[in-house]
Amino acid sequence: MNNIADKYPNLNKSNKNSIRLAILLAVFSSLGPFTIDTYLPAFPQMMRYFGTTASMIQVSLTACMIGMSIGMLVMLVMGFISDVHGRRKPLLISMIIYLVSSFGCVFAPNIEVFIALRFIQGFAASAGVVISRAIVSNLYSGIELTKFFSLLMMFTNLAPLLAPLAGSAVLAFSLWTGVFLFLGVLGILLTSLTAWGLTETLPAEKRVPNNIREFFSNFTILMKDRTFLGFTLMQGFIFVGVFAYISGLPFVYQKIYGISPQLYSLLFSLNGISLILGSQFVKKMAGKIAEQQIVLIGLVVAFISGAAVMLIVFIQGPLYVLVIALFMFVGSTGIISSASFTLAMERQGHIAGSASALLGVSPTLLGAIFGPLVGIAGENSAMPFGFIIFCSGLVAVLIYFVLIKNAIKAKSIKSQIHS
Repeated sequence: MNNIADKYPNLNKSNKNSIRLAILLAVFSSLGPFTIDTYLPAFPQMMRYFGTTASMIQVSLTACMIGMSIGMLVMLVMGFISDVHGRRKPLLISMIIYLVSSFGCVFAPNIEVFIALRFIQGFAASAGVVISRAIVSNLYSGIELTKFFSLLMMFTNLAPLLAPLAGSAVLAFSLWTGVFLFLGVLGILLTSLTAWGLTETLPAEKRVPNNIREFFSNFTILMKDRTFLGFTLMQGFIFVGVFAYISGLPFVYQKIYGISPQLYSLLFSLNGISLILGSQFVKKMAGKIAEQQIVLIGLVVAFISGAAVMLIVFIQGPLYVLVIALFMFVGSTGIISSASFTLAMERQGHIAGSASALLGVSPTLLGAIFGPLVGIAGENSAMPFGFIIFCSGLVAVLIYFVLIKNAIKAKSIKSQIHS
């Protein structure tokens, strides 16, 4: 397999080629949002179909997130394998598993089997996120990496915008099973793209040695890097708020505020626009101000908007005010994820697969742990929803100042001493 640079000559210089590659990679990295978001409008219908409770339906969402988390953990190994053998093979295997589990959900005889299949589906979806990001870091570095990753995130962030709309469109003429038929067809498309549309991006001469000592050595290096660890934890906790938003919003909007599934999908998709605006803000600011400053801006917005969400649900404020606050919070995650990815990956080079896997584990694992707490007070209370979103922004800010800023300052002082 030829290196992708041969297929896309002057990749860094061609905006057309960059957009084409960004769309291709965005299809893979969007698999997670589509797997999670597309069936959200079907929650009430699925409760009736399976004769179960709202909590059990949320468990299916949690199972998918846990599957993604464990998939990310496996991808720590698979990420290492991709550093050894290339990016394409582990992605192809995962896409095949994804399409089989998607069609399996259609024929689930009960909620327990459905939850198990959702776990497998989430497990398989993790590969698209990890390996697509590793591919990006193979091709770009520095400001170019920031700009390209922002472009990738712009297309990727269309997924939360399109997924619930696609789900509602399918539900308009079919049962909830139609949503998973749609995801199965998406799995076929992604398997085909992997087999025939994706060129290997890691040449043999740049791959790491295939031995277990090298595997543990790579992760030891990453975990000892306080800056990388800080960005990993910061992204993880800011996405706790995102997962709380995803799992709690169907019930907050439809049960507490009494809106229709169609209006819910429209409002949910509106926040997809805020993700796009956040990533485009990073693209515009890259090279004009330091990436650390961009991250800090995102954190300030996340903290303020998270506090606003908590206050609004506490006083049971009007829907439009909550929509605005959530729009700002979700937009801040677009800023933080785009800018912090570059800062975390900038020195990882040949172990990008391992680093990308670690970055992917943190948000999904922490989201799966804290996400179910949204329903702890029942489907008619939004207080846990607001509290978790607020705390996610608060903890992310604390991590930035305790780990990241201090680590960057220490490195700066050490560099000055050596010079």
